[in-house]
Amino acid sequence: MRSRVRKVAHLLERIGLAMAGAASGLFVAAHVGSTITVLTSQNFIVIMMIGGAIAFYLGIDTPPLAFHGPNGEPPRGGSGGKIDSTEFLSAVGTFLATLTAFASVGVIVSRENPHIFWTIMIMLGWVVGVTMQIIAGAIARTRT
Repeated sequence: MRSRVRKVAHLLERIGLAMAGAASGLFVAAHVGSTITVLTSQNFIVIMMIGGAIAFYLGIDTPPLAFHGPNGEPPRGGSGGKIDSTEFLSAVGTFLATLTAFASVGVIVSRENPHIFWTIMIMLGWVVGVTMQIIAGAIARTRT
């Protein structure tokens, strides 16, 4: 019974993360689409929402890499200096994606019209962030 409850709770958590990613994609798409007329379409909004949902579902809460010494035991004094690329990609990707979503919401709510450079930077930050999350999630799931 306890295992089933844990699995349902984990599934609800993952669905919630996907919904947060989709909402973030919606905010970035609304801002970018309102500034760059070529990107003002329902298809663009849907693609951004799907990308955000996949990225947040896969890229957040990735299982950490297990570090082992030469005899199978954990190394003394920490990780032995190794960097887990999956954790790094996930952390930086999540930061970039949420930062750009936060900036987009700020622009929308304050009804500002930033220079096109900043809109392009927000779009690039979003794309790089969700790409990093998706790659991190794919790596983490292939090594387990």
